[in-house]
Amino acid sequence: MMTFEELGLSGPVLQAVKDCGYVAPTPIQEQAIPFILQGRDVIGASQTGTGKTAAFALPILTRLRHTGQPQVLILEPTRELADQLAEAFRQYGAHTDITIALLYGGVGYGQQATALKAGADIVVATPGRLVDHFYRGNMKFKEVKTLVLDEVDRMTDMGFLPIVRKIVNLCPWEGRQTLFFSATMPQVLQGFAKWCLTDPQEVAIARREVAATISHAFYPVGLDQRDELLLALVKATNFHNLMIFTRTRKEADMVANMLSSAGWGREVTAMHSDIPQKERMAALKGFKEDKYRILVATDVAARGIDINDVTHVINYRVPENPEDYVHRIGRTGRAEAQGDAFTLLTADEIDFAKSVEIFLKQKVERRKLEGFPYAYTALLDEAAPPLRKPRPAAKGSRRR
Repeated sequence: MMTFEELGLSGPVLQAVKDCGYVAPTPIQEQAIPFILQGRDVIGASQTGTGKTAAFALPILTRLRHTGQPQVLILEPTRELADQLAEAFRQYGAHTDITIALLYGGVGYGQQATALKAGADIVVATPGRLVDHFYRGNMKFKEVKTLVLDEVDRMTDMGFLPIVRKIVNLCPWEGRQTLFFSATMPQVLQGFAKWCLTDPQEVAIARREVAATISHAFYPVGLDQRDELLLALVKATNFHNLMIFTRTRKEADMVANMLSSAGWGREVTAMHSDIPQKERMAALKGFKEDKYRILVATDVAARGIDINDVTHVINYRVPENPEDYVHRIGRTGRAEAQGDAFTLLTADEIDFAKSVEIFLKQKVERRKLEGFPYAYTALLDEAAPPLRKPRPAAKGSRRR
């Protein structure tokens, strides 16, 4: 097994790696770091939990020297991912003099402009806010030597591709290193990658398989009993921390309020893009620190957000995209821990459920919740007889 020392990282970066408790590089780190240290363009498929951030952060910090000008630009699709990435760079660069500016919307421009003018070597940004700073004269691109496009498929889904093209053109082309990471590579992104990268080295990162420690279950229910079953399922589940995913922001607020009214009170919080940024970060921080036991969120919290100790995930609806299902349930069953993924299933979502099963390459068990007063729906004919209550969480659970 290769060590971090053998990869050619600098002393200060190796010290940070040691501080983090990392023992050996993950496959993506082992493959990508040498090419990035050589200055090569890299393109790779990257999934949550593979160690991708360190795969590009460690070699970037090894090559970088403080100049007080933006030399590295990293684009992220959401504020949460940008904040998380900037924090990772601060951690990995703790023993260097590298400075970082974090730019995202939903907050004022003042502190961000000050960070840029103070001389940031690395800029981590969401596309829209970055361009705003450019038009205000705060952001200069002429010294950018490394451009990182992260979660490109997600940026495409959010409609950012035209503005990302603009940003790529603002960066110097000659001598620029471009690192391109995307979980999927549809045809539109293949053309975009060909346009913005030069002789890229492809890093073969196999699609991350769903953890074998996760138990999957669909809970069929009539449409008019979805909320009632959700409340009963949460009550019957002995969880440590629980994430509930909804499709829309309105649903997230509704579910959070419903749970709060049903007795969970201040143990519930919501997280979606309509909530002010400070409140979103406070919600995420509170959930990580067990101030909140239940986090109700849209997919903004599924992609890339690093949350440990989530014992259970519940999908209020079946995700329309099976890859979203994998990203959502990836919040549980981490580091070989046991995890449960429950999904409420109504008749109008059968096709989505089949797509999930095809993606997982397995049939997902249909379950009935013991003691729940079901109204008849044809979906129940496929479900197993009433089973035991959901298994308890693996660690530190607190029954109500």
